[in-house]
Amino acid sequence: MTKIVTARSKDNGTHIVTTESVADILERELEPVIHDWMMLVENQQDLMSIALSYEDRTGHLPALLREVIVRLRLDAGTKAPISVAASHHGDLRRKQGYSVAMVVEESRLLQVCLFTTLHKNTNLIEYSKLLLDVVTIGSVPEPVEK
Repeated sequence: MTKIVTARSKDNGTHIVTTESVADILERELEPVIHDWMMLVENQQDLMSIALSYEDRTGHLPALLREVIVRLRLDAGTKAPISVAASHHGDLRRKQGYSVAMVVEESRLLQVCLFTTLHKNTNLIEYSKLLLDVVTIGSVPEPVEK
């Protein structure tokens, strides 16, 4: 949700400051996040040792990030839904030959990209929820039980 805040400047005039939720920022920056993540992955020899196309490597990210965005928009105290995308991603990576350590490294790189995106948008962030949203991003969604 984008909020408009009117603030008084030093010269007694007013100016409008627009803030955005973390979810809104990540939704708007979805494609750049994926692109930046891919650039980080391409610099990791161990991850690149598994030959995958761009689509095979990134195709899961839009659904995974949309689930994160949905979790960020939940009301406080609401239990987050089980992550179907995370479970699918783990199964896919196992079939593609990834080790657990490689999946963890990919996840770490994604968090780096998400937090870097938030940092780039510091002037827009709705600070009242920022730390709770960072915790939500960093939390591991419950996998689907089989």
